[in-house]
Amino acid sequence: MDNRTIVLTGVTSGFGRESVELLIRERPQDHYVVLTRRGGERLAAELAEATGASGITDVDCDLASLAATRRAVKEILRGLDSGHLPPLGGYLGNAGLTVTTTQQRTTDGYEMTFGVNVLSHYLLVRELLPRFTGPGWIVLTSSDCHFGQFRYTLGATPAPRWETPERLAAPRSGGAREAGRAYATSKLGVIYLTHALARRLPESVGVYSYNPALVAGTDFFRHVPGPVRGVLNGFFRLQRFLGRGMTPGQAGARLTETILTGLTTRTGSYLDRGRNVPSSPESYDEAREEELWREAARLVDADRQAGRADILTE
Repeated sequence: MDNRTIVLTGVTSGFGRESVELLIRERPQDHYVVLTRRGGERLAAELAEATGASGITDVDCDLASLAATRRAVKEILRGLDSGHLPPLGGYLGNAGLTVTTTQQRTTDGYEMTFGVNVLSHYLLVRELLPRFTGPGWIVLTSSDCHFGQFRYTLGATPAPRWETPERLAAPRSGGAREAGRAYATSKLGVIYLTHALARRLPESVGVYSYNPALVAGTDFFRHVPGPVRGVLNGFFRLQRFLGRGMTPGQAGARLTETILTGLTTRTGSYLDRGRNVPSSPESYDEAREEELWREAARLVDADRQAGRADILTE
């Protein structure tokens, strides 16, 4: 089955945008569904103009709203059911954010970082999960800050602190440092989701967490105040100068290469810029993984569809 539907988040700008352009050029026969909070029609038109491909569809999706995320899923499912979209074969969960306070809330009242970086991707993948057909792939963007070690973050991000999903989803008092810890913790949660998914997908569909490392020159910090954003972007540029970072173009090319040729390792693996390496020792915890899967279902109310199969077979 050669032409597939590929669902994409986090490709509006930065290395995600660079990656999707390259991906479309390499596989123009696929149909790409780009989920964006705003400007999706313009993005789809720009991608079509840049690549010459016609199979690009934009779907409105605010990942900070579970209702909006569900509407996006329903639109994708209608396209698959009607035959407008070819069978689902790929999902890139690249969207993510960092904020400056753990008091900021999603539309549903959850702590913003955990709500967007973990719960939204859980809901999207969980609702699309029965439609994946092999050979297929799911890539969820994580970060090496989940190690919580100075050699990965140079002290810029506090180490993650895992708690129950209910507590992690709860807004709480805390400034920039605690918001940074929430970001690192959310990226640990992405790896837990990856491992939980690996136990639920058929062998013909692989799932991977992907670490792009430090990427300078992106708008990743668009949600933080201007002065703080300047300092953070300066830090990223310094890391690139020191040989620890990449430009968006370099990072996008590495991600595309990984999707096209590097998803041959064992499902559930952690890919550091395409290399299969161990994630942190803390990230291998089946009890936490299953608790997150179970509690995420409760938090997003996805378990109301109890009749849907939880484990797929060939």
